[in-house]
Parts: sequence; C-alpha cells; structure tokens
Amino acid sequence: MASRREHPRPGTDRDPATAHAWAAVGGGPLTEPVTYETAPGALAARLPVLEAARACVGVCSLAAAELLARRSAIPVPAVRIHEAAVATAFVSERQLRIDGRTPTSFAPLSGFRPARDGWVRIHANYPHHRARLLTALGIPDSGGDDFLTGALTAELASRTALEIQETVYAAGGLAVAVAEAPPHPPAEAPPLVGIADLEGGDPRPLPPAPLPADGVRVLDLTRVIAGPVATRTLALFGADVLRIDPPLLPEDPDAHADTGIGKRSALLDLVDPGDRRVFDRLLDTADVLVTGYRPGALDALGLGPAEVAARRPGLIVARLDAWGDR
Repeated sequence: MASRREHPRPGTDRDPATAHAWAAVGGGPLTEPVTYETAPGALAARLPVLEAARACVGVCSLAAAELLARRSAIPVPAVRIHEAAVATAFVSERQLRIDGRTPTSFAPLSGFRPARDGWVRIHANYPHHRARLLTALGIPDSGGDDFLTGALTAELASRTALEIQETVYAAGGLAVAVAEAPPHPPAEAPPLVGIADLEGGDPRPLPPAPLPADGVRVLDLTRVIAGPVATRTLALFGADVLRIDPPLLPEDPDAHADTGIGKRSALLDLVDPGDRRVFDRLLDTADVLVTGYRPGALDALGLGPAEVAARRPGLIVARLDAWGDR
C-alpha cells in the first residue's frame, strides 16, 4: 500500500508522538523501536492527524508484540507500521459497503454547530440522544431533517455554548461546549491515559499462543466509535470479545457493521434480574472489561471499577470517555 522506496520514519525514541503515547501507557525501555513506512499525503489535515494516528497504532502494535514475546518466551518482534494502512483503518467506515450502499456515519443533527458565543459539538446519532436533544432545547420533533436542522441552528445561536451543554446534558443528551485553543501550549498537558491499581489480585497467566491476545476474554460495554474500535483492535490481536448492548438501546447497525468485526454480540438488560445474572456469570470468567458509557451510569449498577475488581480478582478495567469525566 505504501511505496517500498520510501524510507521508514524514525523509531519511537525519535518520534515524539509515539514516545509520548508509549510513556503514557506505562511502556518501558524499548528493545526494538517502532518504524514507520511513509505514505505522503495520507490523512492530510491542518492538525497532525497522521502523526497521532500512527502513534496510536504503533503503541498498540508494540504492546501486542511485547505481550506475545512475554507469553511465548521469544524476543520482542520488530514493529513496522505502514502509514497507508493506518490511514485506511482510521477511515474504515468510508471503505465499507453494506448491500452496495455507503453507511451513514453521522446523523443530520450531529456535528459542530455555532452557539451565541462559540461552538458546540452535538451528538444525535442514536434516537434517544436525538429525542433528548430536541426536548431539552424545546424543539418539536416534527418536519423533515432540513426543517429540524434549521430550527436547531436557530435555537443554538440564541444560547451560550455552556448553557447548551448543561441543558442538554441534564436531559440525558450529548452536547459539549468547544473550548478555544490557548495561544500557547499549556506547561503541563493533561495525561492521555490514567492508570490505577485495583485491589483484588493479578491477571491470570497466559500460555504460549500464536496471537498476542489469544484466549483473553473481553466484555465490551462500549458505544459509538472509540470503545468499539478499541475492542475491535483486541479482537484483531486474537482476543475473544463479546459485545453487549441493552435491548432497548441497540447499536446503530451501520456503526456495528464497521466496529463489530471479529466480535460476538449479545443483548442484555443489566437492570433485569435474569439478564444481570447472565452478565455476572460472564464477568466471573472475563479477563478484561471495557466500558464506554456516560460517567456514573455503570457505577449506579454496581459495576464501577472497584466493585467489579473486587468481584473478579485480577480483572483489567478500561474506561473510555469522549465527553468529559463528569
């Protein structure tokens, strides 16, 4: 996919984005650096999108290489990343065809929209988020998409970004005020990843295997993009991933066609006693739990990191949140 005549980019020790990401996830000294085969023009953008994308893939691949080496008692395999493949993977929804049609990535009401004093990011892909957005802003859900888009645009322009965020969030919807970039980078940027030790034991040892995550059991309680792509990556590395969704709030079928590759799926209502017992049995044999719901939603069900770690000693819990930890 990338030209073989291109020279690889420097390894992680000389690539700032990769080095920063590797340090953020607790990576140790590198025995074999990540190298990159370039693809000029890939993921062209005003911001360093390609640099961030390839760093993410490089760090995931290096972690997988280290896991494979540790469980199979072999040297850490060299990691070489093709930028063209990275660019393709990061726009995978654009490559997908379902019965000959291009999937819908974002609903008409979703996107960045101007407020009275700035901008807000609206998420209305799911029917319940769309309904809560319109209800919170007092917009009747009538007329076509063009009419509703015009009504939403006018309403947002009459309110401040922070007012929109708090009003919609209180109604259970998703709208986030977009902060302006500071004139100078902050002295200390917020961490990419937060890591904490959970009481209860160590992860179970893994026997030698042909794939890094072979035999690792993952429960996937994520939605939208970030979490499902993370668990899709674990499945790519050989993990046994089970995606679980609530029956009344199923995942968008187009999104699931893209991010559900390599996984199994189930519908469970964690509030229903019978379904909850099924989930608890699954949790008892899981190695990893990945969550991506609104902060506090799973904690209210007794499924916060401390609670599940106490129940399942050695469980690894990963939480992703694109809208703020609040």
